[in-house]
Amino acid sequence: MVQVVIEQEGLLSSNNESVTGPNRTRDGRSNSKLVKLEADLAKARAAIHEAGKSEIQIADPDNTPQGPMYHNSRAFHRSYLEMEKEFKVYVYEEGEPPLFHNGPCKSIYSSEGNFIHLIELDKQIRTQDPEKAHVYFLPFSITMMVHYVYVKDSHDMSPIKQTVRDYVNVVATKYPYWNRSLGADHFILSCHDWGPVTSSYIPYMFKNSIRALCNANTSEGFRPSKDVSFPEINLVTGDIKGWLGGPSPSQRPILAFFAGGLHGPIRPILLDHWKNKDNDIQVYERLPKKMKYHDIMKKSKFCLCPSGYEVASPRIVEAIYTGCVPVLISDHYVPPFSDVLNWKSFSVEVSVSKIPELKNILMGISQHQYIRMHRRVVQIRKHFEVNSPPKRFDVFHMILHSIWLRRLNVRIHELV
Repeated sequence: MVQVVIEQEGLLSSNNESVTGPNRTRDGRSNSKLVKLEADLAKARAAIHEAGKSEIQIADPDNTPQGPMYHNSRAFHRSYLEMEKEFKVYVYEEGEPPLFHNGPCKSIYSSEGNFIHLIELDKQIRTQDPEKAHVYFLPFSITMMVHYVYVKDSHDMSPIKQTVRDYVNVVATKYPYWNRSLGADHFILSCHDWGPVTSSYIPYMFKNSIRALCNANTSEGFRPSKDVSFPEINLVTGDIKGWLGGPSPSQRPILAFFAGGLHGPIRPILLDHWKNKDNDIQVYERLPKKMKYHDIMKKSKFCLCPSGYEVASPRIVEAIYTGCVPVLISDHYVPPFSDVLNWKSFSVEVSVSKIPELKNILMGISQHQYIRMHRRVVQIRKHFEVNSPPKRFDVFHMILHSIWLRRLNVRIHELV
């Protein structure tokens, strides 16, 4: 038998689980390649653990990660270097576009389409040999399923459920890898609101697989120990040209800014307390035509990022792009890459119950502390940038690094 032990190492908190499944190849032989692969991962774990305790920072030609923006910058950097050296992803080739191997690249769900596109072009981390892979990507797009399979306003999820089940059945029948680990070394990726519920259609996917989700909601079963939170990025034009940068803190006269539709339970509370109530807290349901959204962000010290119907919001990344300190107003949300990034050092977290105290909270942040937070936002921005082709430490590689960390937590042991 193979024993799959999900263990928390290094940068992640402790939460151990185990599941079991068959361990032998179809001809009955012990999978020695799996043994070697696990041995290599063990070496990587040890190297990351040692780096986290070391005082020595490894030099890097592309801006060495360091500073309070990271929980442990040395462990993160060593982990990233180990990922570049070792990590291999196998992308299942079954399925035809548009439901598979495709996704939106110019919408609020663009993170989904961009990742699918870039991982399939990748020549460093993607492998064509499934025996060499550490993880296996199920390349279906829930956004495309909603568009092409779901009947609008029907509330009938069965076509999507059947599509996902059929796909997993195909790869589980054709390959030994899903059954070998009960899905623990497989991952899905979705930015659509229905990503979390769709993953529940396959019990082992929900329980064991790495689910990379924009809507990282712990009240809906998101588990930071095995699941990945990645950012929602609304690429209306398909790229980020013209978005990046903004004036210095002294050139930002607006204390806080928000503009957005009244949906979900949090935004009505925000607008009720602050819409047209205070010149320092500029809150709009609809932005006046004479005002430009990103221009106001660049004039604001803090950008309010309340959850809508789901916990994720593209405003978080838009704030980071424009040098505006994000104010996260949500419950049960795990911010992107928070296994590595120390969000408290460059953002403000405000619980829903504290919305009436918003101005006092923000005014209570000294100018010195605000300047430090602004500088840190600018420094971590590279981790959220979309590049084509991808660049080291950008959002594509940060998503892969988060998946790499989760795979490091999964040990597949052969039982004699």
